[in-house]
Amino acid sequence: MLYLQFMTIEININCDLGEKSKYHSNKHDPDLLEIVNSANVACGFHAGDDESMNQVIKISKKNNVSIGAHPSFNDPENFGRKRMNLSSGEIRKLIINQYEILQKIASKHGQVVTHIKPHGALNNMACEDIELSTTLAKVINEIGKDLIYLVPTGSKMEKAAKKLDMKIACEIFADRNYEDDGNLVSRKKSHALITDPEQAKKHVLSMVKNQALNCHSGKQIPCEIDSVCIHGDNESSLATAKSIRNNLQDNGLKLVALNKMEKFKND
Repeated sequence: MLYLQFMTIEININCDLGEKSKYHSNKHDPDLLEIVNSANVACGFHAGDDESMNQVIKISKKNNVSIGAHPSFNDPENFGRKRMNLSSGEIRKLIINQYEILQKIASKHGQVVTHIKPHGALNNMACEDIELSTTLAKVINEIGKDLIYLVPTGSKMEKAAKKLDMKIACEIFADRNYEDDGNLVSRKKSHALITDPEQAKKHVLSMVKNQALNCHSGKQIPCEIDSVCIHGDNESSLATAKSIRNNLQDNGLKLVALNKMEKFKND
């Protein structure tokens, strides 16, 4: 397999954090925040509360980890993973409310929310629906043109954001398999998750260096990759995060927070 030649490629590692709920413990958050570069913080609608948001922001500040809002449907009973059909006005209110909740808490710590990444079903639906992805892009652009929009690479979310000339960071998922159309394998399927840290680190390095998705079938899809998402809601997340970070650094990649990436400095 031929790898792209590069001097020093910047890459970001992000993680969904502060997701305290009946479905998920946030006990690993402090350890993960010593490994990742950017935190997508649950804003209380699918998980989390003031205490968990304060904790993530406080530790992120200490570790120079950039802060992002992780807005979702207001559905804690289903961890934001149940699809809901809302009007564009309802979506707009949903995103703005959650951003403002997190920014208010961040301000108390002298911090700023620098990116937004939708969660769960909202994110999955927007990847498939150009109308919803356009609504999300417009709302985030309205909140602030300096906000970085973290989107799945190759998705309709990326396409909608590019039309508005937004600051876009394209992500891949370290611990998920891909279908041949570039979408994630459904969590209902047995091969959806990659739980072996060794397999995950090889999966990630190949995608980053080739700038292409590795599909479960073996197919590769060329794409832009700025960030690697590690989910914090499975037992192997901590080991996976360490393995991936070390492997990327050992292979000459420079790990940076989203708001410190060179591609955004001159925008």
